[in-house]
Formats: sequence, structure tokens, C-alpha cells
Amino acid sequence: MTRLIARSFVILLLTLGLLATDVLATCGGGGGGGTGGMANMNTPAEVYPVPWKNAKLGDPVERHGLAIYWFPASQNELEKSSLLNSRTLSLYAKQCVTLGVASAGTPLGEKFAADQKPPVAVLTDAEGKVIGKAAGDKNGFLRVDQVEKLLSTEVKTRENALKAALKEAKDKAKTDKDGAIALYKGVVEQKCLFPNQAKDATNELKKLGVTGTEPIPLAPVFDPGKGAQIEKALKDGLMAENMSHYEHAEKLYAKARKMDPADPVPLRYLGELYRHQTGDWDKARAVFNEILQMPSDPISRAIALHGIGKMTIHDGEFKKGMTLMEDSIRAFPTPLAYRNLAVYWNSEGDMVKSDYYTQQALALDPKEPFNLVFAAAFMADRPEKRAEALKIAKDNEDLLCASYNLAAIYAQTGDKKKALALLKRHFFEYEKFDSVRSKEMMEARVDRVFDALMDEPEFMSMTAMADGKLPMPKRDKK
Repeated sequence: MTRLIARSFVILLLTLGLLATDVLATCGGGGGGGTGGMANMNTPAEVYPVPWKNAKLGDPVERHGLAIYWFPASQNELEKSSLLNSRTLSLYAKQCVTLGVASAGTPLGEKFAADQKPPVAVLTDAEGKVIGKAAGDKNGFLRVDQVEKLLSTEVKTRENALKAALKEAKDKAKTDKDGAIALYKGVVEQKCLFPNQAKDATNELKKLGVTGTEPIPLAPVFDPGKGAQIEKALKDGLMAENMSHYEHAEKLYAKARKMDPADPVPLRYLGELYRHQTGDWDKARAVFNEILQMPSDPISRAIALHGIGKMTIHDGEFKKGMTLMEDSIRAFPTPLAYRNLAVYWNSEGDMVKSDYYTQQALALDPKEPFNLVFAAAFMADRPEKRAEALKIAKDNEDLLCASYNLAAIYAQTGDKKKALALLKRHFFEYEKFDSVRSKEMMEARVDRVFDALMDEPEFMSMTAMADGKLPMPKRDKK
């Protein structure tokens, strides 16, 4: 079974024109990931990437929810805008607020932005009625605080209306029980965007004898001061993790989690730290499952599904893990999940699907070094592509986190000595914990890209800690 490991850091990119798939690219060793599944080694640490998705006319919006449609003025704005990072927008994305991006020239843009010169952000209700717009300033810049204010103002207006409904229902309960119940139920229906008011309404319904309502989720912390403290804890934790200070990183992520238990992002960082960096998969599963059981933004949900899927595959439940990877892409497409789907289908001998998913990952960020190395590791098995694969390997040989896939390229192109040296670098320089090494060594033993090394005593000695959880392949020797 081929288990070529996918590794990545995450950066958000989108494409105007045809508006290709949303991009999250990642780089990292072992099973791939870490750093919350979203940090890019070439960009400043931004811990709340906004889950903008390519939007088109007719896309559904959650009932009682809202939608923000962003129409950038250029590709440059799309890639560098302050709208790409926001804790406020990220949190609202888990509370029935759809975040879509499109070209002003699309049918969606013609409907909502025909009278406005891009850049512009348009806020609508679930039925598509325009509530308000945020336009670029005289210099053509649309700032994230403008969009946050546009959304927050509408949320506050709706919140005040719900508070008034709660007061009316309480007064009505004295003379019109059925009328009060109807008002309270109307508030509960909006629990996704307004959990606090829905919880108050649920408590009042119980007093009136109405039971059986669904649990109400915790409301996230939107206070700017507390939000800044949470972001600082995550950024400090990310810095510690990038410096391999994993115990300190764990404490900082846990601190952020404690400050806002309703925020899935600190959980995402913890889950990836446990899964990828320290190899504590029991903790990773618990954290990822917590994300999936709470209202979560699309990125956090995608990373959790990917993490559980990757661990499930390693435990031998290949199809179940593959399904979870596909679910991850449906939640929010990431190169990390695309890569591991390429790995899965390569192990199943389906080179067409494997190449498809490899190309999907590469298309999301074609210049990202790890994406290039990963694709080259698959190319190296094809005689007509070996020279190109070797050039990519040589150009990126200093990329420590890509050591496993660099070794795969050299193993398939006949340089056993180089392949063994790079594997050694991966296991004993990049990885820091035996719990991770044992899993990585098992992956290497069953990976077809290292068939040329299987009879090498140094390879078998180097991978002696393999955990034995994956079945050894039965392949004819070339």
C-alpha cells in the first residue's frame, strides 16, 4: 500500500475570472499539517483566515442566516486584502453567515454589485434581499473593518429585535400563553445566529411547560479586547510550535481555548499539534470530534475531518478514512486533503484518480514549494518525468519538512544513498517524538516509492520503530 505522506502549511488564495477552487496550502512533515492546519512558512502569522468560498447565483443561505458577497477589484486585492483574515468574520462563519467571493462580472455580481464599482461587499438576508454595502474608499481599498461593521450592525439590529420579542413574550405570558409560546419559539428558531437569546427563550418555554427543545450552543466571545487576547495567545503558540517548543505551544493554545470555549479555532490548533507534532492521537481524536460536534467554521471542520481521516487510514480503515477526506474537501478544499486523497488512490493502484487529486492540490497553489515536491514524488516513477522531478528535488533540497518526499524522488530515480540520507533527516531531524516516528516509519515500509530500499539493511534498521499497524504490501519486484 503506497502511503506517500502529504505535508503542508496553509495560505488562502482565490482566483478571479473562472474563480477556481479555494486554496489552502500546507507544508509540514509526518502525516502533514500542524500549526492549526493553516500557517504558511512564507507569510506572516495570521491565525483566523476567513473561509471565503467561491459563490454563484442560487447558492443556498441558511434559514434565518445572512450572506456577505465580496466582489474584489483585482487578483492582487484578492490575494492581499485585509478581508482574508478576521476573527469576527471567522466566528460568524460558524453562525449561519455565508461568506462568498465572486467576480463582479458573474451573474451574482450583476445582481448585487452592478451599480457599484469594485471592490464592494454586499450583505443580504437569506432570501437575497440587500441589507447594506461596504464600498472601497477613494483609493480603491475595501478594509476588513468596514465589512465587520456592516455585519455587526445588522446583527445588533436583529439582536435588539429578539430582545424586544422576549420582553413582549414575557408580558404576553400573563394573559396569552399560546401567544407567548409562539413568540419564544420564533426566537429559538434563530439559535444559530443568536444562541444567547435562544437559550433565554428555551428557559422561558420550560416554565410554560414546553419541553423537548434541542440544546443551544454556546455563544462565542465577540468582545474586541478579549478577541485580541485570544489572537495573541494563538500567534504566540504558533511561534512556539514553529520553533518546536511544543509543550509551550500546547499551553498557549489551551489558554486561548479557555478564553472562548465556543471558538473552534484554538481547538484546531490543539488537534493538529497532537496529531502531527506530538503523535498523541487519542487527544487529537477527542479534540477533532469536539470541533465536529459544535458549530464550526468551514476551515476548522475541514481540518478536523482531514485529521480523523488520516488517522483512520493509518489504523487500517482505508475506505472510511478516504470518505472522511472527501468530506473534508466538501467542507472546505485544502491541498492537504487533496494530497492524501492522491495518496489513497495511488495505494489502490488508481493512477488516474491519484494524478487528478495531485493536480487539484497543485492547482490551488502552483508555486508553493511543498506542493511542487509532492507532485514531483509522483512524477519520479514515470521515466519521461524523472528529469523534471529531479530538478524540483534539487531546487528544494533544503526544505526540511519535505525530506520524506524528497527521499521518495531519489529512491525512484536510483540514488539510494541520497534517499536514505533524506529519510534519516526526516525521521531524526524533522520529527521530534518517537510516537510520530513510529507511524512515519510504518508508512515508509509500506510505501511503494521506497520499494528500491526494501532490501537495504540500513533502511530496515532506520525504520525499526515502525508501529506495525499497516499491512505489508505484496508486490512483485521490478
